[in-house]
Amino acid sequence: MAGKSRLSDWLRRRSGDGDDRADAAPAARSREDLRREDLLLSAAAATFSLAPAAHPSGVSGYRCSCDRIGCPTPGMHPVSFAWASQATTDPEKITHWLRGQPLANFITPTGSSHDVLDVPAGAGRIALARLATEDASAVGPVASYSAERLLFFTATRGTPVDEDEWWPCELDCHPETLDEHPGLRWHCRGSYVLLPPSRLPSGDGVEWLPGHGPDRALPDPLPLLEILNDASSQMGHQPEAAAWPL
Repeated sequence: MAGKSRLSDWLRRRSGDGDDRADAAPAARSREDLRREDLLLSAAAATFSLAPAAHPSGVSGYRCSCDRIGCPTPGMHPVSFAWASQATTDPEKITHWLRGQPLANFITPTGSSHDVLDVPAGAGRIALARLATEDASAVGPVASYSAERLLFFTATRGTPVDEDEWWPCELDCHPETLDEHPGLRWHCRGSYVLLPPSRLPSGDGVEWLPGHGPDRALPDPLPLLEILNDASSQMGHQPEAAAWPL
């Protein structure tokens, strides 16, 4: 009986050790999941509506989780064609998506609660340096889109009921027209951007700049647009047409 008892104790200890090892990896993943959930729910609390997007897949990361063969924008587009109406700030719905689609990126539609001025990273950093000395309050949330671009979140021009009140801009872009705007872009109604923390096919990500998270107040887009336009010109990204409303 003593031998059996020692064997039972040994088996229990081995089983316990195995449980500890098995729980180690999920615990690490859980910390990352909690960080991701916190960032997305913080964005929703700041009135940024969210909708699920595809994510990079495959060994190289250049395949897309969607079913489209040869997807031209792997991991960088919404899951549903109804993304604009699907997007929500409801924390319960967002948490449900996060638990059900743990690898998904998320997009935020523009033109409702916010717009996004999207510029090459070099121009964006020139603008940030200038604003730091002139008027730091003129800049709100800012996200880095890999090392290539910066996304400046601003108040929106909105979606007026009367179309005569809508003023277009030569810099207005949509996801399908991004190649036509290599310099400064204005994401407004009908467009969207990936929201931090999203993963890109290159292995880089979309992240909030330190001190420029979604809790910052959204600035008026026009003063910021002027500064970003000047910075883009310095970097050789002169817009083909005036950046001001037509």
